[in-house]
Amino acid sequence: MSAEQNYIRDIAEIRSMMERSSKFLSLSGWAGVMAGIYALVGAYIVHVFFRFRPQELVYDAQDVMQFNLAGVVTVAASVLVLSIGTAIFLSYQRAAKRRESLWNVTSKRLIITSAVPLVTGGILVLILMMHGLIGLLAPVTLVFYGLALYCASSFTFKEMRALGIIQILLGLLGATFVGFGVLLWAIGFGLLHIVYGIYIHMKHER
Repeated sequence: MSAEQNYIRDIAEIRSMMERSSKFLSLSGWAGVMAGIYALVGAYIVHVFFRFRPQELVYDAQDVMQFNLAGVVTVAASVLVLSIGTAIFLSYQRAAKRRESLWNVTSKRLIITSAVPLVTGGILVLILMMHGLIGLLAPVTLVFYGLALYCASSFTFKEMRALGIIQILLGLLGATFVGFGVLLWAIGFGLLHIVYGIYIHMKHER
């Protein structure tokens, strides 16, 4: 019986080593929670203080002047920077505890794979802004972020794939019902990140 237990333990250790070599598992669940909080605060600011109301696909010049587009972009950029900075900091701490390197072959693959949809989505957002299609900004960011998560899931937690699919569906829903774009954005980037982060922490970090 002892030999069988040792055999099972050896297999588990080999499997763990193979998973660590092919998966980036240092992503912190708390980083997702914080990103969700940042997103909720950001959505509240752009909706209340900058009067971002994406009820129409195209705004004329007078409509555009009714809200501060530069302020909206600044808030969105701040949410992005805070989320990335928090993720790097907490993931570095988690990697140090696991005695792993945060910057390795797997993390490089993860970044490169997710960068394609993220950069493409960012460029498309700039094009939409140039043409005044402000109402599509929130749905487009959800769709391309979801695509990035779906691609990145091959190199990290499998749960990220489901999160990516839900983000894509929320983005498509937001493109259909433009008036709910900010609300769906807050659900996708805010609420879902918090739920996902808590789930990852409970399942993989405790």
